[in-house]
Amino acid sequence: MTIKENISLLPYNTFGIDVKARLFIEYYSLDELRQVLREHKGEPILHIGQGSNLLFTQDFDGVILHSGMARAKFLDDNTVEAQNGLRLDDMIAQLTDMGYCGLEKLSLIPGEVGASAVQNVGAYGVEAKDVIDRVYTLDVETLEERVFTNAECKFGYRDSIFKHELKGKYIVTSVVYKVKPGDASKTREEIIATRNGKLPKVGEVGSAGSFFMNPFVPEEQANALLAQYPDMPHYPTPQGVKIPAAWLIEQCGWKGKTLGGAQVWPKQPLVIVNASHASAQDIIDLAAQVSASVKEKFNIAIHPEVNYI
Repeated sequence: MTIKENISLLPYNTFGIDVKARLFIEYYSLDELRQVLREHKGEPILHIGQGSNLLFTQDFDGVILHSGMARAKFLDDNTVEAQNGLRLDDMIAQLTDMGYCGLEKLSLIPGEVGASAVQNVGAYGVEAKDVIDRVYTLDVETLEERVFTNAECKFGYRDSIFKHELKGKYIVTSVVYKVKPGDASKTREEIIATRNGKLPKVGEVGSAGSFFMNPFVPEEQANALLAQYPDMPHYPTPQGVKIPAAWLIEQCGWKGKTLGGAQVWPKQPLVIVNASHASAQDIIDLAAQVSASVKEKFNIAIHPEVNYI
């Protein structure tokens, strides 16, 4: 394993916030993970992936864990098991090159395999839950392995059991995805072109990807809004009518607006970026103002997808 003390987390979060961690440990096997959890039991521990869904607001006085396990293997022609530290897009690229499809619409989503199951990432009509067969985990207390079926993960919109009742109790160690033979290269190329055309590139502009989750409202409220805004995009779902947060934010005039060093991305208002040495507070304040204006104009609450640490 790799152990570093009092290090900057600047390379480990896509927002580019320069805070420090008392200890950073990267492990390369389940045995090493167990050793770390035994030796640091009782200490604050945060397991991170690519740091693409985090906003560090202060130094972390504890242990930051990161997986160096980054391999994938086919279990059969229809399932592939990927370790938690493998970048999701790297795996999708490999599968596409090998002539397999199923995950191509998740192309270019920043983050690692482990986070895909925790966050139930999604894009262009596909969510991780649609392609996940099962999730392998390690119990933080007992250090025993446990396998969760898709149903046991209680997946919801950008949500899973690992974000609520089991938060901090299990570490996802690998994920088994359902795939099938097929040519996904054209779809993958189109997705990448679309995302590159409207989203900031990871590593070039600090961001966490989509900052806000899309809200769901009752049908009656959606109908009332449609009477006032006939062109409002809306999508009926079992959870209610989904209204794109990007549209709501744009209607409030936030596209391209800045606060301190933070900015609402001009090409996609769902994204907040670190435009010029933004502090975490700049980002928090801008997000709060955006949310408040959407609430005032539409009586709809929008919530951050990003985790404040």
